[in-house]
Amino acid sequence: MKESFIIRGKLVDIFAKQIYAAEIKVEKERIVAITKVDEQAGLGKDFNHFIIPGFIDAHVHIESSMIIPSEFARLAVVHGTVGTVSDPHEIANVCGMEGINFMIENGNTVPFKFNFGAPSCVPATSFETAGATIDAKAIDLLMRRDEILYLSEMMNFPGVLNGHEEVREKIKTAHKYNKPVDGHAPGLTGELASKYINAGISTDHECFTKEEALDKLQRGMKILIREGSAARNFDALIDLLPDFPDKMMFCSDDKHPDSLVHGHINQLCQRAAARGIDVFTILAAACVNPVVHYKLKVGLLRKNDFADFLLVKDLENFDVVQTYVNGKLVAEEGRSLIEATKAASVTAVNNFNCSKKNVSDFSTSLPEKGSAVHVIEALDGQLITNALTLTAENLSEAGGANIEKDILKIVVVNRYQDMPVAKARIKGFGLKNGALASSVAHDSHNIVAVGVDDESICKAVNLVIENKGGVSLATSSQETIIALPIAGLMSANDGYSIAEQYSAIDQAAKSMGSTLGAPYMTLSFMALLVIPHLKLSDKGLFNGDSFSFV
Repeated sequence: MKESFIIRGKLVDIFAKQIYAAEIKVEKERIVAITKVDEQAGLGKDFNHFIIPGFIDAHVHIESSMIIPSEFARLAVVHGTVGTVSDPHEIANVCGMEGINFMIENGNTVPFKFNFGAPSCVPATSFETAGATIDAKAIDLLMRRDEILYLSEMMNFPGVLNGHEEVREKIKTAHKYNKPVDGHAPGLTGELASKYINAGISTDHECFTKEEALDKLQRGMKILIREGSAARNFDALIDLLPDFPDKMMFCSDDKHPDSLVHGHINQLCQRAAARGIDVFTILAAACVNPVVHYKLKVGLLRKNDFADFLLVKDLENFDVVQTYVNGKLVAEEGRSLIEATKAASVTAVNNFNCSKKNVSDFSTSLPEKGSAVHVIEALDGQLITNALTLTAENLSEAGGANIEKDILKIVVVNRYQDMPVAKARIKGFGLKNGALASSVAHDSHNIVAVGVDDESICKAVNLVIENKGGVSLATSSQETIIALPIAGLMSANDGYSIAEQYSAIDQAAKSMGSTLGAPYMTLSFMALLVIPHLKLSDKGLFNGDSFSFV
């Protein structure tokens, strides 16, 4: 890295709301001078590009990219992302403190600004089997660490509203160390939202309607506009940004590897600009607001700031020419300059203790004619599901699946110990043959599978078990898996290679009939009990509204 250098371009000063030709002098990791240049001189070729702060993903689970932090960074910097607000909740549910330490240590190996939080809900609920517990005492230990900047999403909103002692203690601990608390309260509005906010929770990334987001904004909460691989709320919420420019941020929450290869927060900036939103407002959400809210050590193009910035071709498409982190050039013209991780050098952490299954483990008896059957309805692009009640006549004799009516079987297999398989029915996947399975199954990451017959489901599940984690598919003629040996969630292999493999298995799932935009991402949320309305855990079918088993 050069000790000292100068960057020239049209600087976008978000705080002054000005754009002007400038020279930026960088020494070591910081900006030591910003000099305005004569306007005529600024018309030269050195000033063709715009200089803007680096993008921040204000809430993301790195694990959902299926690649380790160092590889995530390698892909993200190409799109101008210089840092993330990262909740290691997924790996914590599997491996506890060991998993959190893995994320921090691996993230420190690359020039990128991962900002980790302390997972607030491990396990997420008492209605599922997880691999670890992080209680209030453990939260206190985490909050003492400089690497931990906030308390991650408080998903147990019933616990907040009901004054649950353990929940209250975790929030109190975060405030003791002057660190913010992230929220997670889908559908919560009115006085209940006020009660949740008044407990000391400052953000929410789960709003899926404009009305819900507006209600929370007006009550003082900051809202994250989420656009991930499964949950996509940008179109519903973006029109609120001009009226609340200092109260909103951009995030992905969960980003699969094939999606990350194509773009990140830069895509949200592009879409916001296409709607005619002012560039200073866009960049406030994409760059400034996360840094201010979470007190991140990320520069914002001011003297003495860290030299974290981008050169972009224009302020409409936000095509990234160069990305700098701490004054180091980490990406240029679509090419990452961060070296690929050597997978052999990564020590895997995992927690996988179940044995292979038999076809008989997945069999179900057909309900009596005329009896009611609870069915999960998966919704494309949403984490919420519908709760359907159908009659037994909608099911076929063969294992309870009805391909014509798209009523398939869903199962959850406990990955931490050998227990009976939980089984239910699901609509919305559209499979015509075979089965899909995954050990990426929020939040406890047991094995979830959807299929048309027990034989295919058994094969897909056993592929995951044999590899101690992964995403798989199985038909009568095909068996495929992407192995994820890091906690059953991630691979240490080249991120671009994993993205290619994921694209291939995603297309294979669609060729089996799935009509979902991201079948595996949707599958991974079918066991997420804290999102309404009907989900399946390893212990049974669960109603997310009443917070009880069906």
